[in-house]
Amino acid sequence: MRHYIEERALELGNFIIENRTTVRAAAQNFGISKSTVHKDVTERLAKLDPFMAKQVKRILDENKAERHIRGGEATRLKYGREGRKVG
Repeated sequence: MRHYIEERALELGNFIIENRTTVRAAAQNFGISKSTVHKDVTERLAKLDPFMAKQVKRILDENKAERHIRGGEATRLKYGREGRKVG
């Protein structure tokens, strides 16, 4: 694995842990794709720092469990409290 990829994986892991952020937010902050973030923190980080990888996995699992709530909030903000009115 190239050195800069290892560094990026460790930086992403630290960023996600410190900010308890989502893969999408980390990708946006680092200017890379969600797929790259996911691969870095699930596969590459596990080889570099297994303890950090477990911490990141715990945060990502929490985010996954809560995403339906965040999605509902986004819809409410977009369409207002009562939702979209048809007709």
